[in-house]
Amino acid sequence: MMDWVRRLGAGTIYQVGRIGEAVGFGGRILLATTRPPFRWRSFIAAVYDSGVLSIALICASGLTVGFVLGLQLYNTLARFGAEDSLGTAVGLSLIRELGPVLTGLLVTGRAGSAITAEIGAMRSSQQLDGLRMMAIDPIHFIVMPRAAALAFVMPLLSAIFVVLGILGAYLMGVELLGLDGGSYLAGLESAVEFRTDVLQSLTKSVIFGLILGLIATWRGYSCQPHSAGVSRATTSTVVTTSICILLADYLLTALWSI
Repeated sequence: MMDWVRRLGAGTIYQVGRIGEAVGFGGRILLATTRPPFRWRSFIAAVYDSGVLSIALICASGLTVGFVLGLQLYNTLARFGAEDSLGTAVGLSLIRELGPVLTGLLVTGRAGSAITAEIGAMRSSQQLDGLRMMAIDPIHFIVMPRAAALAFVMPLLSAIFVVLGILGAYLMGVELLGLDGGSYLAGLESAVEFRTDVLQSLTKSVIFGLILGLIATWRGYSCQPHSAGVSRATTSTVVTTSICILLADYLLTALWSI
């Protein structure tokens, strides 16, 4: 029994220490953003890698989710004779919850893991040590542009996901199931408000992007300098970020109704 308590205490202390390391690493990234020059070329390249190359995945996923959501909600609402509310249900669910959360999970799996593997490979090949020998801060040169790019592209990709999801639900409900298109669009327009729905959805996406940028870069920067360490760090990025996004979504919704 005492051994179990001892192991539990040691594991708890270790995890608290790791959280402190991540918070300190985030502070170093924040300080790096205030020091000139801003790495615009690296930032644009990271935006292309994380954002542009993720558009196809986001579009396909958004359209598919829209198809499924339109079909399921139409069948559910039809039981109560409220199928005209399909636009309202689809718009609010996609904008407030499904769009930001699913986009965060998709970008985590595609771009976040790639950034962790990239920085981890730099660490294992001692490229980060080489930058320090040349008096170049790896946080400012490597980490900061990639973390900023993830926070920048997340709301844009979330908006694309939501638009394609609404389109997919429209095609399913109106074109295939025979719902009146005017009722769908009227319900969507009357239910969705910019300040309480769209703006809060974008805010949530930015927060998810910051979480992903911090965890992805920190796990790559602090991984063990060998191939197994890079592999474990990449897996940890996907698992940890996914859990943090879902937890942050609950906290934002419960505490601030975002």
